[in-house]
Amino acid sequence: MLQKSLSKKLLTSVLSVYFLLTFVVTCGQVIAEYVNTKDYIRDELTTLQKTFSRSLTRAIWELNTKQTITTAEGLLAIPMIEGIIVRDDSGEIISQLGRSLDIRELYSQQLVQEEAIIEDTPSGLFGYTFPLIFEFSGRATQVGDVTLFSSREVVFSRIMISIYFLIGNAMIKTTFLIILFLMAFRKLLTEPLAQLTEQIEDLQLDDLEGQHIEIETTEHNELKVMEQSFNKLIDKVVQYRKELEQTQKALIISNEKLDQQNLQLEQEVARKTSNLSQAMMDLQQQKYELEKQKLTLTEEVDLRRHTEQELLTKQTEMQRYIDELNMAQERLVSSEKMAALGGLVAGITHDINTPVGIGVTATSFLQERLIQIENAYKEKTLSPKALEEFINDAKQSTSLLTTNLDRASELVASFKQIAVDQASEAVRTINLKEYLGEIIRSLHPKIKNTSHHINLDCPVDLTLNLPAGAISQIFTNLIMNSLIHGFDGVSNGIIDIAIKDEDDQVIIDFKDNGNGVTEQQLEKLFDPFFTTKRDQGGSGLGTHITFNLVKQTLSGEIDATSSPGNGLHYHISFPKDMPKPLSIFNN
Repeated sequence: MLQKSLSKKLLTSVLSVYFLLTFVVTCGQVIAEYVNTKDYIRDELTTLQKTFSRSLTRAIWELNTKQTITTAEGLLAIPMIEGIIVRDDSGEIISQLGRSLDIRELYSQQLVQEEAIIEDTPSGLFGYTFPLIFEFSGRATQVGDVTLFSSREVVFSRIMISIYFLIGNAMIKTTFLIILFLMAFRKLLTEPLAQLTEQIEDLQLDDLEGQHIEIETTEHNELKVMEQSFNKLIDKVVQYRKELEQTQKALIISNEKLDQQNLQLEQEVARKTSNLSQAMMDLQQQKYELEKQKLTLTEEVDLRRHTEQELLTKQTEMQRYIDELNMAQERLVSSEKMAALGGLVAGITHDINTPVGIGVTATSFLQERLIQIENAYKEKTLSPKALEEFINDAKQSTSLLTTNLDRASELVASFKQIAVDQASEAVRTINLKEYLGEIIRSLHPKIKNTSHHINLDCPVDLTLNLPAGAISQIFTNLIMNSLIHGFDGVSNGIIDIAIKDEDDQVIIDFKDNGNGVTEQQLEKLFDPFFTTKRDQGGSGLGTHITFNLVKQTLSGEIDATSSPGNGLHYHISFPKDMPKPLSIFNN
């Protein structure tokens, strides 16, 4: 009974400590999961700003309240968003949907000038506020702000499965540990003690000689030491019995021998007492050393806590640097788009100047001839031959003037449409072959002074319903990359553009016979800031922008194959029509 009680008490103590540690660790994991999920939701709210701010800004700028409310309802349909507040430039609420807080109590100013985070409130709501900035003609104007709300309920709904998993994992580990401890205690403690007790009970006290106990274990543990000590005690008892018998026999012979034996016994007791005192001193020394070690461990724990706090501070600073780098990258991408549009303007301007200059020359010539005819008429020296020559010159001049003005008009129309599309993300219906013709015409200034040629194979009746600006930016970047990088040192470059209509997908194969790239360069082709013209002013954002437009804006796929000297081949596919979830961007 004593053995069982001791085992149970020891097992209960160990498991109690384990249960406590498991509970604390599980609670810590749940809290960490909550914080991580909450931070993730905040990052998602920040991402939504990039997705929806442009359409909301344009709708408020155009005073399109219906589109503003429609966009707000679309945002509210996102599971993580509990509420939304949209305000105009005067601070008046245009749309307030779902669960929200009093916006005037949150911010004292009329509008929020920069991004702001709303921390947890007693109601469980937290949110994110960002301004709506409309850029027009190089000027930025704030047209309002948007506040998105989420709540603790959303966070808990996302981490509930993780909580169940953590609790189930803790229960399984606890069950396994109980079974393991029960088996270990039974094997290492209960059964050996039972054997020891049984053998002690079977000892014949009348005849101890040759009787030893034996515990079935191969380890030299406390039980084995107890076994050896008990066997030595039996041996000593046997020896003492023999000595006692001899003493009894010698008692009759000599009392002196008895006194001597008593003296020996007293010396033995003194020695044992001395040994016991020494053992107590050793235990006291061990206690002192343990207390010293405890103090050292406490100091180490404090040092580790201080180090962890410093690491958390460094992590916060690193995250701030990463956010600043992301904002800088976005500004670089925008600058790259505007630079491309600026280059397009310069080229178009040069091409327009040529027919306009010819028209001005023809007009001047026609005006001079008209003055000559007028003077001859007034002087009454106008002959039929001179009149006939004037009519022929007038026909040639008007024909030349009409041809060049039509050419200038076509260039202006093409540039206007391409420029408007690149500056807008609006969804519209286009004839792909005609639209690609306009893009190629807008790039004519970059091609006309070279021997390069572009071959276009596209179905004439292929119509698309998607952001035309994305199509314009993609093909402009691909053609310019071939002209600048692929045809560097190539005199007669050829670009083949083959387009197929397969069910609901558009398949595009863009090839050139340029220099190509190496395998290492191909792996980094779509990475931001990667360029083979770094020393010549290349930004390395052209292919990265193209990749994002295909993947994100058009919901398509893009890959590239190449080898040195064999040109570059892009394979692009995307849906013919904009996916339904993006319909909130349209009126």
